[in-house]
Amino acid sequence: MSSQADQGYRRVLIALVAIGMTTFVQLYYPQALIPAISRAFEVDASQAALTVSGATIGLAVAALGWSWIADRIGRARAMTVAIVAAAAIGLVLPFVTSFPVLVLLRVGQGIALGGTPALALAYLDERVSPGRALAAGATYISGTVVGGVVGRLIAAPVADVSDWRVAALLTGGVSAVGAAVAVAALPRDRSVPATARSRPAGVWLGMVANLTDPRQLALYAQGFLLMGAQVAVFNYLGYRLELEPFDLPPSLTAVIFLAGLSGAVSARLAATFAARFGRRRVLLASSLAMAAGAALTIPDRLASVLVGLLLFATAYFAAHSIASGWVGPMATTGVAQATSLYTLFYYAGSSLFGWLGGLAFAAGWTGTAAMVIAIVLISFATARTLLPRCRSATSLP
Repeated sequence: MSSQADQGYRRVLIALVAIGMTTFVQLYYPQALIPAISRAFEVDASQAALTVSGATIGLAVAALGWSWIADRIGRARAMTVAIVAAAAIGLVLPFVTSFPVLVLLRVGQGIALGGTPALALAYLDERVSPGRALAAGATYISGTVVGGVVGRLIAAPVADVSDWRVAALLTGGVSAVGAAVAVAALPRDRSVPATARSRPAGVWLGMVANLTDPRQLALYAQGFLLMGAQVAVFNYLGYRLELEPFDLPPSLTAVIFLAGLSGAVSARLAATFAARFGRRRVLLASSLAMAAGAALTIPDRLASVLVGLLLFATAYFAAHSIASGWVGPMATTGVAQATSLYTLFYYAGSSLFGWLGGLAFAAGWTGTAAMVIAIVLISFATARTLLPRCRSATSLP
């Protein structure tokens, strides 16, 4: 491969890592602020969690609309508009004094962010050769992992010594810097040969084609259920550790989010293992490991909780890397709609189970953990039944 092609590939990776980081900083930093927001606005945990679920709901409902926009103005331009708009809203959020307005702005920010995750995957499918697609996709997922962790690690300690507004302003500033890097590095759209898979067939036709494919539905179920499980755990485990018998301060509970950094490694390892053993096997093994990790968080022993969380987070990002990276290659037409539908289901699961986890938390952490284990096992059964067996990551078109 020529040095010019290598340089273009590096720019794509830098831009998509920056997009992934700034998107997930903005989406998930309020997870670390749920107790502080709950106290500041005098709302309960499930209501405070709407600052997370509101954004993911907005992202879910907007994903298909962004695929329609991208088919007309180009993926790079659409992602640029989305990431800049989201960063601007993020800088306004810290000055809001009404809880309903805060949630509404988070929904608006989620709508803006809807133009990044699904389009990034479709952009990779067009810009990166098949031989590099798994590694490039895993690199993008690693960027989302780091962004989610960085946002939470910034927010929690700052809120502990100041308040949630200062934490939100600081994370908003970090997101704005990430957006600037993404805009500067992202290669402009280029003409690519139209194929049956990439040619825009209309949002509706692309949706129908993918929603009537049982294999795609199985992948959408993975995003819906596994993401829901992950958000439920990270929404409320910090809350649990601030209560008896742990009684940890917010600055220490923020350390639990470091477990998410394991995903930066496991996402890339999953690509390596998938190339050797096949995507389906790696996905199924990762799902079982998630269930085991969630079970380990149930005992009131800090060591067990931390080991369980580390196992759960490591396995989750491996599973997500496989499922999300499989959607594009699995699609026979309407790739942009296929990846947008995955995004829709992914964040719909985040929104639903992020909220339901709070209702289950009324019965204690055991209630939330039991819900998580149940939905992970459902995702395992769905994948085992509907996804095709393949000997290697390159077995599919």
